[in-house]
Amino acid sequence: MKIHIELDMTPEEARTLMGLPDVKAFNEQMLDEMRRRLREASDPEALMKLWAPMGQGFEQFQKFLWDSAKATAATRKKG
Repeated sequence: MKIHIELDMTPEEARTLMGLPDVKAFNEQMLDEMRRRLREASDPEALMKLWAPMGQGFEQFQKFLWDSAKATAATRKKG
């Protein structure tokens, strides 16, 4: 038996329904802080490199994804 339920709600309503916290104020505070630091930074480009989630490891992460995809493809060809 399958049951399909469709809910029409805003993201805020969905968060409330699922019991997730409202992080809107926190997000605004973080954005304000980032804007302040960018205004005060002598080298905004260097600052953005520090904040980048992947930073210097992006190439390694990309290589990991490619190697994983190749290994999966090779396994599927054998089986």
